Amino acid sequence: MPLPLPRPPALLKGLVAIVLAAAFAAQAVAALLPHVPLLLAATTVSLATEGALFRWQREVLSLFAKSHADITVRHVLRDLLLVVGLLRLGEQDRETVYAPLVAGLLAFYVLHCAVQAVSVLVRRTRTLPVVTRNIDASALRLSKAPSVLLRRPGHRLLVFGLPATAGLLAAAPGDEPVYAAAGITLSLALALTGLGAQLFRLLPGRRPAGEQEVLDWFDAWLAEYRPTVGLYFSGGASSAYQANMWLEPLAQADGKPVIVLRERFMVQKIAATDIPIVCLPKVSTLMRLEHSTLQVLIHPSNSGKTSQVLRIPTIRHTFVNHGESDKLSSCNPYAKAYDEVWVAGPAARERYALAEVGVEDKDVVETGRPQLDAVRPYAGPSTETFTTVLYAPTWEGWDGNPGNTSVIAAGENLVRALLADQGVRLLYKPHPLTGSVDPRAGAADLRIRELIRAANRERTGARRPTTGAELARLAEELDRLTTARFRAGADTVERMRVQSAPEPGRAEAVARVTAAWEEAYWASLPEGEHQIITDARPALYSCFNVADLLISDVSSVISDFLASEKPYAVANTSALPEEAFRTAFPTVAAATVLTPDAAGVPSLLETVRHPEKDDLAEARAALKLRLLGPAEPPSQERFNAAVRALCAEARAHRDRVAERLTAELPGQRTKPASDGAGLPTAAPH
Repeated sequence: MPLPLPRPPALLKGLVAIVLAAAFAAQAVAALLPHVPLLLAATTVSLATEGALFRWQREVLSLFAKSHADITVRHVLRDLLLVVGLLRLGEQDRETVYAPLVAGLLAFYVLHCAVQAVSVLVRRTRTLPVVTRNIDASALRLSKAPSVLLRRPGHRLLVFGLPATAGLLAAAPGDEPVYAAAGITLSLALALTGLGAQLFRLLPGRRPAGEQEVLDWFDAWLAEYRPTVGLYFSGGASSAYQANMWLEPLAQADGKPVIVLRERFMVQKIAATDIPIVCLPKVSTLMRLEHSTLQVLIHPSNSGKTSQVLRIPTIRHTFVNHGESDKLSSCNPYAKAYDEVWVAGPAARERYALAEVGVEDKDVVETGRPQLDAVRPYAGPSTETFTTVLYAPTWEGWDGNPGNTSVIAAGENLVRALLADQGVRLLYKPHPLTGSVDPRAGAADLRIRELIRAANRERTGARRPTTGAELARLAEELDRLTTARFRAGADTVERMRVQSAPEPGRAEAVARVTAAWEEAYWASLPEGEHQIITDARPALYSCFNVADLLISDVSSVISDFLASEKPYAVANTSALPEEAFRTAFPTVAAATVLTPDAAGVPSLLETVRHPEKDDLAEARAALKLRLLGPAEPPSQERFNAAVRALCAEARAHRDRVAERLTAELPGQRTKPASDGAGLPTAAPH
């Protein structure tokens, strides 16, 4: 995946705009005088600036476009000024010499517009109503995407028009129209070739399946695959982690799983999985699920598009959230729109009751947290040289409440206190959204990272183990298994073609190699070296397993960490007294509460190294039971039982509706044929 282009500073944007405007002004003066050297220099600077903009400063291009000075306007103006300059050179009868060239130039721009129009038609034929992943969609005549050059009008005009501009420039010094004619001819040939290539893609046998054909194929796939339980997700690009944390529990659930998305870009944001993925952007396409065998949809988050799928009466809906904490967002009133709310343990049930948001107790089901089966339990104090501390603060939240994140008020103090202890190895794992609402959080995060880097530079004697080659091999193998190799410029249709049905056994191979990679990763780190962890690997739960202590904020991170029963601390940046803080946030009950000045860090480390001084161990065990439920049966089994029960309720509801409609309209409706599970093959309206 290409890295995002850096955002240019305002000063740089202004400088580029001034340079380009000055080049055009100089070109205009040179054309009117006329002055050939100035004309050549100004045009060259103008072209070079255009190339730099397209290569490094795309954001500036959008600013020009908003000012109605897009690439087409600039290119036409540049060529027009060159023509004016050529006409003013030499004798008065030059118009007759250059008239055919001007006509050729106009023809090129007409062809450019034609290529753009056909490109729009091609793009529409490649915008399918259903986007898939992990599904064999070869029947839809999927093909490679057109060249990026043909799809982007700015790039195309700059490249295809360059010969014409260069020919006009070459004609100026020696007054040689033949150069201009050659350049314009080449530009015309390029434009005609591009037009032909795009028209070829519109031929009936060369374009993907049409909308109705795709919808018919999708209905047939649903009938053949017969999904029973699905994960529904809609959101922004940075929210994909909310869905990704439920992939493994869904893959191990009883029944035929499917992932239902609404945004096309989200298809590539979902982590590696063998579960079939379907993206249904339109509501009308989404409604086709009503007539499928799908019985339950699991919702890890709320979004504006959630209400659309809740309209399907044949499907039961449950809200599982993407983490549980004492924040108000963990008991959002929107939850009452679902048939059930699945929570980890009794604490969440009580939280909904106290919040009085309309969720009835009978609709709350305790399933535990299946993801936490990967978290290893506490096995006593570490025997390693260094005490590993994981600092995983949450972000500032949409409301920017100062009590949400410790990064702003306490982060640097906490990190300084930890780094001051020479027996600490710090793992810093900030939330992916840190700084997205409050710039102060982003600035503090950068300062924390620099503190850690400086501490690593001062820490000597740590040598990197000789496991780098093995780690690189495992990373390459993991990338091969989990990362699709796309051609540069691949569009949605081409990605569907590449990401067809997965190879048998891929999921098991991914799990095996991931475990091996994580083991090799931790073994590859120099002893005592502090780490800033921002990549997808290693995962948070892998960090849990190597940490001796967690420091975090009021968030789902501390609830999840309790699965290990290891010591944890929570930073209190809410301005509440400690007792009031513990009362307001029950997940803090078994934590060491740290003030923003981090004064309690040394004593906290002492209790971690000497468990006999830890008087919160029993409280953590009790809180774990309250937050996450019992250890037996395992969370995945409880999750599966909840899936089976809700599926049974969905089937019973369909049967009741079918029987009622048959009784109300005797002779006009017959009871629908049922599948092997007693599920109607088509649900009546």
